[in-house]
Amino acid sequence: MPHLFEPITLRGLRLANRIIVSPMCQYSSVDGFANDWHFVHLGSRAVGGAALVFTEATAVSPEGRISPDDLGIWKDEHVEALQRIVRFIRGTGAAAGMQLAHSGRKGSTMRPWIGQGRIEPADGGWPPVGPTSEPFADNYPIPHALNTAEIAAIVAAYKAAARRALDAGFDIVEIHAAHGYLLHEFYSPLSNHRTDAYGGSFDNRIRLCLEVADAVRSVWPDYQPVFMRISATDWVSGGWDVEQSVELCRRLKERGIDLVDCSSGGNVARAEIPLAPGYQVPFAERIRKETGMPTGAVGLITTPAQADQIVQNGRADCVLLARELLRDPYWPLRAARELGHLVPWPAQYLRAAPAGSPSR
Repeated sequence: MPHLFEPITLRGLRLANRIIVSPMCQYSSVDGFANDWHFVHLGSRAVGGAALVFTEATAVSPEGRISPDDLGIWKDEHVEALQRIVRFIRGTGAAAGMQLAHSGRKGSTMRPWIGQGRIEPADGGWPPVGPTSEPFADNYPIPHALNTAEIAAIVAAYKAAARRALDAGFDIVEIHAAHGYLLHEFYSPLSNHRTDAYGGSFDNRIRLCLEVADAVRSVWPDYQPVFMRISATDWVSGGWDVEQSVELCRRLKERGIDLVDCSSGGNVARAEIPLAPGYQVPFAERIRKETGMPTGAVGLITTPAQADQIVQNGRADCVLLARELLRDPYWPLRAARELGHLVPWPAQYLRAAPAGSPSR
């Protein structure tokens, strides 16, 4: 059996293979509600054979959205539409995951096919928040610097959002702490210039990240996993780096986080990122080896052989695919065929499956 198709068990959840649909923003919601686009987008990737399908970054509060068009989980009314999606995903044999997110200072911006940078209040924007009042870039809005009471309210919002995700039936939640969004803004010394208990030292800068992990884990069942996505480096000298990531992951492991999804960058507009196939895999490999924490590798993973070798060589426990699954929702079925492995196909599609394929 190719290593990519070996099952993996995290707490009480068994995933059929090591292929995960990475969270991908769709910018297609109204007031945070899931709709038919989300149903088809997420459902088709479950049909395609991925073991775990994540929603896009799902805002825990209205001001935690990246754009006015983001998916949300800040009110009970959001749950019903999500339940329909979860039922379908699980009906295919896949697990359903929700990524809980807060955009921080990168909020109140345009959906990308409209433009870049701030969106004005008259067009649906809002005052974003951050560790300080420094904007991400010149064309981004100036954030409000959070006080300690407002930070506590955000932690509570993550906790309430996790409860709603559980009500919706999700198997896993992932805390988004990467790509220059709020939690990353706090742990990076490039964006956190606070002088209180949430700024300065390493312990202070990671405090919010750990508080959110504790809050989510406190309401999420012991038999269900919690992931966290981090940016393992800022790609800027003097910024957050892999050494700090290793120590953060040691602390997260102690708090019951089950897998770290290892991405990078996003916090500094001027960062020069050396894009190449699998360029972030070394972060997943190092964190896995030095902490014993299961990791996921993400970023320019495109071919079945490449993905299989990452798992086979112990560089990560699973792979998360994004753009390649936008190009081909059925990539896992194609990967199995290329690697010479028979996997279950939807009964409705068996006429197109390799001879001998079982049905789901």
